[in-house]
Formats: sequence, structure tokens, C-alpha cells
Amino acid sequence: MPAEERLTDVPELPATPGYAHAVTVSGTLAFVSGQVAVDAAGCVVGVDDLAAQTRQALSNLHHVISRFGADWSDVVKFTWYVLDASEVQTIRDVRDEILRPALGDVHNPASTLVQVAALFGPDFLVEVEAVVAVPRQASDV
Repeated sequence: MPAEERLTDVPELPATPGYAHAVTVSGTLAFVSGQVAVDAAGCVVGVDDLAAQTRQALSNLHHVISRFGADWSDVVKFTWYVLDASEVQTIRDVRDEILRPALGDVHNPASTLVQVAALFGPDFLVEVEAVVAVPRQASDV
């Protein structure tokens, strides 16, 4: 796996709620555009339901990274854009529901969450983008 080290313990900083402060990598990186809660037909999934939208956005993200032969363990960093940062626990719960089976006891990737005034569509509540360390065998994709 090209994600080599997840820095989780920095004595001068408080413990994180389950994500790494930093991740080191080797090899090729993929910068994945923000994914939102749309299905294959382009219809919004989970209007007014942050958990459903987070699941769909992560599903869409997984479809993209899978094209590189990558999985959740290869994600180096997430950037989350949300309309209401006070709902961060919903995002964390869904993220963990989806990532825990793949990561086991390994900390989640580095992560940033930003509250925004709006996303590109009026029904969207969350958007997630990622930096992915592409597995060596897939780096020629």
C-alpha cells in the first residue's frame, strides 16, 4: 500500500477523533474531484438527509478510486464541504460505517471539514473530495 505512515500521536496536540494528522505516501497520487449525492442518472439522492447524502457521495468516490485499483486504505486525505458543520457527527458516523470494514484498526485518513454557504446544487448538503495514493500496479491507469 502506498499510504505508508499515518501520524496520529503528536504530543503537543490533542488526540484526534479518529483521523490522522498526516499521512506519508510513495508513488502516484490521484486528486479526486468533489463527489456529491447523485445516482448514475444524475438525480439527487437523500434530499434533506445528510446521512443518505454522505453514503451516496462516498459510494461515488469509491467508484472513482476503484478505477485506479485503490480502496479506502489508499485514501490519504478527505476534504469535506458541508452546509452545517454542527452536523459533523453524522458525517463521522457514516464515514466510519463505510471505512471501518476496510481499515480495521487503522486511523482514518487526514481530514478537513469546511462549512460553506452553498454547494453547486440547492439540494446538496455535503461534498467530499479525496487525495489517493494509487497502488503501484495501477499507477499506469
